[in-house]
Amino acid sequence: MRSFQKLREQGNDQWLMTAIAKFNVISPGPTDTELFREGKTQEQIDRLAQMAAFGKLGDVQEIADVVAFLASDEARWITGQNIRVNGGIA
Repeated sequence: MRSFQKLREQGNDQWLMTAIAKFNVISPGPTDTELFREGKTQEQIDRLAQMAAFGKLGDVQEIADVVAFLASDEARWITGQNIRVNGGIA
């Protein structure tokens, strides 16, 4: 709470209101990273990949592209959303 007060004291009201109003969440599906693969057999990984509509694991860049879009001005009217970037996994 103090950080919000400090921003207001510094005259950052507009930035603060934009930051508060622009709250979105990214929910990625299985993403091909070293951490994701850790402790899983290839069979388990393949099974998870087949659950996606595209039959593959997500790529880190695919997640990053959605994050970049949401941070851009083109997404200025999107707020309060949970964006599932999961290849269609239910």
